[in-house]
Amino acid sequence: MSKSFLSILLVFSMLLVGCETSRVDPVPEKVAVRAVIPGIANARYFVPNDSERLAEEYDRSAVRELEYYKKTAHRDLPTAYFLALSGGADDGAYGAGFLNGWTEAGTRPQFKLVTGISTGALIAPFAFLGPSYDAELKEVFTTINADSVFKKRFITAAVTDDALANTAPLFALISKHLNDEMVSRIAAEYDKGRLLLIMTTDLDAAKAVIWNIGAIAKHGGPEAVETIRKVLLASAAIPAAFPPVMFNVEYNGKPYQEMHVDGGAVAQSFLYTPGVHLKQNGRKRVAYIVRNSRLAPTPEKVDKQTISIAGRAISLLIGSSGIGDMYRMYANTQRDHVDYNLTYIGTDFTEPYPGMFDQTYMRKLFDYGYKKARSGHSWDKAPPGLLKTPMETASR
Repeated sequence: MSKSFLSILLVFSMLLVGCETSRVDPVPEKVAVRAVIPGIANARYFVPNDSERLAEEYDRSAVRELEYYKKTAHRDLPTAYFLALSGGADDGAYGAGFLNGWTEAGTRPQFKLVTGISTGALIAPFAFLGPSYDAELKEVFTTINADSVFKKRFITAAVTDDALANTAPLFALISKHLNDEMVSRIAAEYDKGRLLLIMTTDLDAAKAVIWNIGAIAKHGGPEAVETIRKVLLASAAIPAAFPPVMFNVEYNGKPYQEMHVDGGAVAQSFLYTPGVHLKQNGRKRVAYIVRNSRLAPTPEKVDKQTISIAGRAISLLIGSSGIGDMYRMYANTQRDHVDYNLTYIGTDFTEPYPGMFDQTYMRKLFDYGYKKARSGHSWDKAPPGLLKTPMETASR
């Protein structure tokens, strides 16, 4: 989530006086998780309700993958590499730089699974399609500024509209890069058994939603392209700061509408849900987690003012949530014998933060991530605070 989200959210809550903007009715609570995107099968999964369906999708992907490798004269499946890209707003420049540097180091694998939330969702399609998209990824995270992402509205938008800013520039940026060709390539990789998953938050249902981008891409046509663009926008839609993204859905043939916002409202990163148990078929699995932020907020003087105090507290809460995500992923990987690897913005990056989407800051952070990966970065084998594990010892 954006650093400025902290004070914006508080201002919004203080000014909100019950104004309401019109919308189509949300899905009734009892059947909320059973609504579907019209015409697109297996488009998304509610967490935790759809854990079984999501597990089935993982199993189907393994079948598609095996069929693909048999055609290329490989009888066994290769090592499965997973990549989780966290939220972090403009700190996503770290992940973008790291991926570029990883390519240059010559050790970046092709990922069986790529997941993303918020800024991680914006990085994810590039990461999924591989090094041929590194230049575009670099362009996105080193040439944009605040005007490329949002336009501020009048402060009265806090009570008369759905957010304090308009994200039309961000949608235009997404649309520029996520074009027909990119969607076609994602569909082709889905046929090979690879998965690209993005998380948003359904505010009406109070649920995390995992979108199956490859399955949507496989559907094809303008509808698929537009849906994926909206999913990426929704995953980065910071509540109150940026407008929610509305999705038209159906249940029993009746139209409804869902309100989706930043996946960071429920998590900062994910690999797969606890309800998904990877089968022990002898296949080696390696998970890489790129945290587009520091392990903990930088100490700073807090003004004795309501907004400053509340903003700082929310910042600490978000940071703690991100740490919790790392532990949850660690627990899942240990259970399923998946090698765990973590990277993040270290304390050696000391560039002052001048404000949202500052180009100079983002370029320096991109270069920091690039050099870190290019030089042969040593991954953390466990979340912060944990001792070495038998798996870690064996992997060294």
